[in-house]
Amino acid sequence: MTELGGKTWAVPLDASPMVLYYRKDFFDANGITPPKTWDEYKAAAAKVKQADPKARIGTFFPDDPGHFASLAWQAGGKWFGTSGDSWNVSIDDPKSKEVAEYWQGLVSDDLVRVQSAFSQEWNASVKAGETVSYVGASWGAGSALRANQPDQAGKWAVAPIPHWGTPASGMYGGSTFAVTKDSKKVGAAVKFIGWMTTNEQAITTRIGIAKSTMYPAAADMVPVAAKSFDNGFFGGQDAYSVYKDAAGTIKNGWTWGPSMFATNGTLKDNFGTVTSGGTLTDALGKAQKSTVDELKKRGLNVS
Repeated sequence: MTELGGKTWAVPLDASPMVLYYRKDFFDANGITPPKTWDEYKAAAAKVKQADPKARIGTFFPDDPGHFASLAWQAGGKWFGTSGDSWNVSIDDPKSKEVAEYWQGLVSDDLVRVQSAFSQEWNASVKAGETVSYVGASWGAGSALRANQPDQAGKWAVAPIPHWGTPASGMYGGSTFAVTKDSKKVGAAVKFIGWMTTNEQAITTRIGIAKSTMYPAAADMVPVAAKSFDNGFFGGQDAYSVYKDAAGTIKNGWTWGPSMFATNGTLKDNFGTVTSGGTLTDALGKAQKSTVDELKKRGLNVS
């Protein structure tokens, strides 16, 4: 359940642990081992570029602050918290700055692409074999890869997301269902939501028809999802076993703030300057200031 102030506000359908999808055929052909740490990821990025000057190991998405937030989460960043009746805001905390500086280095060294998330440009680079891995959530296998690159079935594999020293993951997305306050059918709606999120037939149908790779929030539905998913896209590899391991390493302590639209807006505006003189670290600092200002404008206490 999604809870706040001791009340349940929504029912979760799926969680979204982060993993690494990679072109196994390219990695194997060029003697590149799936990176276990972010240091290894950078080394692998250099090998990818050396093996094929047109290819890059991955992508920084300047238009998707949520993707960056998941990486900060994985590293141990904590953007929001509370103390009594006050909000604590620390978007530019040391862990988040470390992640920003790391990806800034990859961008500056031309080891990753800078493209809008899931754009035609990004899909084209994946289709051409010029983007050979993708740091994404469990749902990414279905919506980002399988749906758009059906001709690459059997060429991809899944591995744990690279870590900073200890295996860990973050959350990138996820979905919940809620009933509006003015609904005239609250009981029926809640019953249907319960069916959608915890019934075997519902999960099987969703994954089979929609070719989804959502990772159920209800733990007993995970084996159902795993059985329903056609692992042919991953050459027979059990993708859900990787998702399950990743879900078990998601770091606790992350809190979303009350002004994420404003926070993400500032991040998006400033991430967009990463190839024209701006830096990711600067973007975090600006988001920190704009978020604090926004909370104060709303009459909220900020410590």
